[in-house]
Amino acid sequence: MPQFLMVVGGILLLGLFIFPLWRITLLAPQYPNGVHMFIYINKIGGAEPGTLQNVNILNHYIGMKPIEPDSIPELKFLPFVVIGFTILAFLTALVNNKWFYLGFLVVLSIGLILGLYDFYLWEYDYGHDLDPNAPMQFDESFQPPLIGSKKIINFIAKSYPHIGGWMVIGTWVLAFIVNWLNFKKK
Repeated sequence: MPQFLMVVGGILLLGLFIFPLWRITLLAPQYPNGVHMFIYINKIGGAEPGTLQNVNILNHYIGMKPIEPDSIPELKFLPFVVIGFTILAFLTALVNNKWFYLGFLVVLSIGLILGLYDFYLWEYDYGHDLDPNAPMQFDESFQPPLIGSKKIINFIAKSYPHIGGWMVIGTWVLAFIVNWLNFKKK
């Protein structure tokens, strides 16, 4: 059973090559349906063509840097990290040792914490490093929440895991269950 769960966890990680990891939605009176930006492990896009361009136009007016996927190093190396964790999950299942399962859970947990911290820093930089010569000046930052919902001027910013993010969480939960099962036995 632990081997099967670990293989499923590895397969879930491969879903990150198809589905967005994260979703940021901006709601405002001028955008009643919202602007939905999707963050994948290797690109940033939106629910509609031109979403990123629209977000960058809004960013320009308030002095935020444009979001340029080519300048975000994480989008270049994150696919390799995902492949590494996938291989590690499969190797852990192959070895089938409770200490390997524990090691996988610990390394995955550290990776997830570091990933969330890096994402927070990215959001912080974009939301606080504003151009003092921007067409519109405000006294507050424009950092969306790491997770949750936040009012920023006349926008509601929502930031949550998307399908790929839930797949990563699923992998973590499966690794936790495997460890619980292994350490529960005597």
